[in-house]
Amino acid sequence: MTGTGKNPTDVVLARLARPRPLPGVYSGNARAVLERGLTVVFKQNWFMVLSGFVEPVLYLFAMGYGVGSMVGGVSGPGGREIPYAAYIAPALLATAAMNGAVFDSTWNVFFKLRFSRLYQAMVTTSLGPFDVAIGEITMALLRGFLYASGFMAVLYLSGIVSGAAPLFMVPAALLVAFGFASFGMGITSFLTTFQQMDLVNFVLLPMFLLSGTLYPIDVYPPALQWAVMALPLWHAVELMRHLSIGMFTPELLGHAAYYVAMVVVGLALTTWRLRRLFLR
Repeated sequence: MTGTGKNPTDVVLARLARPRPLPGVYSGNARAVLERGLTVVFKQNWFMVLSGFVEPVLYLFAMGYGVGSMVGGVSGPGGREIPYAAYIAPALLATAAMNGAVFDSTWNVFFKLRFSRLYQAMVTTSLGPFDVAIGEITMALLRGFLYASGFMAVLYLSGIVSGAAPLFMVPAALLVAFGFASFGMGITSFLTTFQQMDLVNFVLLPMFLLSGTLYPIDVYPPALQWAVMALPLWHAVELMRHLSIGMFTPELLGHAAYYVAMVVVGLALTTWRLRRLFLR
């Protein structure tokens, strides 16, 4: 008997007997997946989380101030000239949100899916595939929030941004992380070997270099510019860059809509794949 007078077995049976929002897919208990993930981070992986914050800060000071001292001002959104550090800072924030979300939704998920078999154990309980997807993606969002908040503090303290408008970059970073995390987890469910996982870096590195993070894309031929504008990171960079100087234009809605579509497709793909893998 517990202190409340309830038998623990009865409590567990009562929880299992509760109606599920989506039987076989979602039990409404994604919190259990999130709590388990946070426990592991606090006990084992906190240094890896910290490293994800340090990397964009090092890039900012090395490129923004090192290279920036030779480059001078560059043309920002709307043709406004801004310091080079202010030009690349929003792009580095977008990249940090992408990298953090991709790490959590690819390598982290790959290990749990193919080696520890954690997800298989989870879905033998009352949890469904959508619980697993939402719990893991929420972990990626929390990581993205920590990165974005810490990096924004650096930007304000260094004087690269000022005023209230740049604060919108934090929720924008969460949207970016949500898009990459939901889609990344679905893609990872198709991969079965470490060699295949190398494709993740094969995709991320060129996207980082080409998506206007360090220089404008108008240096490319027109055909390549259109290809770059189809990449998700380019939309994130443009979204952040406009918000950093408080330029609210209709283009921002298009960039945000790109990520909303990415989230919807990613969640649908992830849930479908996990259900195919576990509920046969």
